[in-house]
Amino acid sequence: MKKPHLSRRQVFAAGAAIPAAALASRATASADMLGAASQSFNRFVLGDFEVTTLLAGTRTVTDDPQGIFGQNIDAETFKAVSEENFIPSDKVQFFFNPTIINTGSELILFDTGLSPDSITGALASAGYTPDQVDKVVITHMHGDHIGGILTDGAPTFANASYYTGQVEYDSWNAAGDERFTANVVPLADKMTFLGDGGSVASGVTGMAAFGHTPGHMVYMIESAGKQVVLTADLANHYVWSLAYPDWEVRFDQDKAAAAAARRTVLGMLAADKLPFVGYHMPFPGMGYVETRDDGFRYAPVSYQMML
Repeated sequence: MKKPHLSRRQVFAAGAAIPAAALASRATASADMLGAASQSFNRFVLGDFEVTTLLAGTRTVTDDPQGIFGQNIDAETFKAVSEENFIPSDKVQFFFNPTIINTGSELILFDTGLSPDSITGALASAGYTPDQVDKVVITHMHGDHIGGILTDGAPTFANASYYTGQVEYDSWNAAGDERFTANVVPLADKMTFLGDGGSVASGVTGMAAFGHTPGHMVYMIESAGKQVVLTADLANHYVWSLAYPDWEVRFDQDKAAAAAARRTVLGMLAADKLPFVGYHMPFPGMGYVETRDDGFRYAPVSYQMML
């Protein structure tokens, strides 16, 4: 028997004839609003290593972003650049992205976030526990990088040794900073101090990028011919400091040196087409850099690290 054929007009008419009670029933079965959300970790393979970026915190700041970024430019330029890049000029989203490197024999954590809870929670989301961390590398001593290093006065990472730049440690120690004294000095006897080119492990090498802080370091990660650079706070925003490296950033202690470091490292990344992970880049914190006029352009990763 031949099946009846319904025209589009008949189908629409049938839909229109569905009782209102039935439609109301369907409406009440809709899912609840769950609110905005994002992933909390991102893992990829780099040669023989595994690299995991962690989202250890994010927050919206609405109090004068230009008081933080672009202090040496006029408000009209700041607003125009923001609009060109589809971001508001009156608010900014901050991200805090520590990174884990699993070399196959060691688990290395770069920076410890804002607090013990934030870093241990981020580790747990990625399947790690603090006692598994073998080495902790502190790129520099700002509070959002050393905030999780101790828990109630005891080391959060009980089995870890610690690495940081010699220049960075000495400058903060001389300044007598209260948070540094409380969080970092108690671990001094477990620390290895690095200079430019110093090694944390095979394939993990520190590079001087001073300016943001007196001894700020970035790290080259290399395995089986693959490379990624952990740039820490070299650039704190993908437009307002990366794209425009000469824009002054409030958090940079030596603004001229920080701008010079940005140009040097970002120029290397662009020339060598290397991916990088930035501590404050939009999560998962990873992208590429290309030259643009007198500055640079940030290109977020898509599927490159899956191949």
